[in-house]
Amino acid sequence: MTQPILYIVVPCYNEEAVLPITGPMFLEKLRELTESGQIREESRILFVNDGSKDGTWDEILRLRQSDEHAQGLKLSRNQGHQNALLAGLMTAKDYADVTISVDCDGQDDLNAMDAMLKEYQDGAEVVYGVRASRETDTVFKRTSAQGLYKLLRLFGAEVVYNHADYRLMSKKALEGLAQFKEVNLFLRGLIPLVGFKSSSVYYDRKARLAGETHYPLSKMIHLALDGITSLSVRPLKMITSLGLLVSLISLIAVVVVVIIKLFGYTVQGWTSLLCVIFLLGGVQIFCLGIIGEYIGKIYAESKARPRYIIEKNTLEDKPENTENSQNP
Repeated sequence: MTQPILYIVVPCYNEEAVLPITGPMFLEKLRELTESGQIREESRILFVNDGSKDGTWDEILRLRQSDEHAQGLKLSRNQGHQNALLAGLMTAKDYADVTISVDCDGQDDLNAMDAMLKEYQDGAEVVYGVRASRETDTVFKRTSAQGLYKLLRLFGAEVVYNHADYRLMSKKALEGLAQFKEVNLFLRGLIPLVGFKSSSVYYDRKARLAGETHYPLSKMIHLALDGITSLSVRPLKMITSLGLLVSLISLIAVVVVVIIKLFGYTVQGWTSLLCVIFLLGGVQIFCLGIIGEYIGKIYAESKARPRYIIEKNTLEDKPENTENSQNP
């Protein structure tokens, strides 16, 4: 297999503090891969500015001025991490043979790219970067993250355990991904549905170099709910099963009450009656909430609004031509 053109896609949101540190790291890694003959000179790093409110875009432009291998993609507004990543991948698809997506915070081990490219050369169209361990995480973060993956699998979402968005995708895999038109994106669960030969590369994740994390617990829970409702109808089936179970229990309770009444006993207990009413009311509201989530997804999909709008793509900039005047 010939040397591929690699595009490293880096979503950025309010990363003014960390970009001056990680930007040169990405460029150095790209230079190493080029000099070792693993990729071609036309390879680039594509920084995707997801509507940042700070000076992230200015930092991207400064990196581009210092090295032409750094390019930028500016979205018209904040669209969220998943949409920003998709925008970068779909843009890079037209220029690259293979892409590697990686977060901007510098936590992912860039040396794992060598192993990813090796797997690609061996025939893999998708290579997942998987954390070897979570020993560096706090107990709370480790427990919540592992619980998140288990929850996703429980509800039928097909995800790779301990994998986030650090992955290699070939042009063929990207073209397959482009055929998925849904607005509610959960790429961790969507990409396994694309198919093709895949493999995994294990690495150790480091601490964030600067700035603050953009994925607190609340956002992780929201991401999990998006993944479940976007990829699985199992919660709706569970509601059906729950409804049948409650109906069966209610039928048994009615029979018991009637028998007690026939034998002349007085059915007492306002407390128990109110508990049953509150319990059934809570179950009904919870079920309506789940159904409402799915209706909201259907509404968003039916609108077919664009998932992102690109304001600026530096890859489309033409180099300035300087005309050299010649003396007759």
